[in-house]
Amino acid sequence: QVQLVESGGGLVQAGGSLRLSCAASGRTFNNGAMGWFRQAPGKEREFVAAIKWNWGTTYYADSVKGRFTISRDNAKNTVYLQMNSLKPEDTAVYYCAAVKTAITGLLIAPRLYDYWGQGTQVTVSS
Repeated sequence: QVQLVESGGGLVQAGGSLRLSCAASGRTFNNGAMGWFRQAPGKEREFVAAIKWNWGTTYYADSVKGRFTISRDNAKNTVYLQMNSLKPEDTAVYYCAAVKTAITGLLIAPRLYDYWGQGTQVTVSS
């Protein structure tokens, strides 16, 4: 049984930083990718960042480029999202997701992903 468990969310002031973690268990994703999505109240789930597991290639939404960094630890089967210079508009529930086979052009699409975590709340106060 595959599980993705997120941690690291919380309340932070604008300009601050948080690091989210997502630990995967039950399988590895050597040919796949892991991504972070977020969903604010009343809005659709949106792509934040993704990383291909084998080569470590990363992808970012324009809204977070230069502020967020996605990375992975192969030994721990864990992916991280380092979030710096946080803004109030970054407030959302952040979800980790994993896909068994990575297709570069589709990594921004939630429907592509096979597994999802339970989500962790990130709140940025102004």
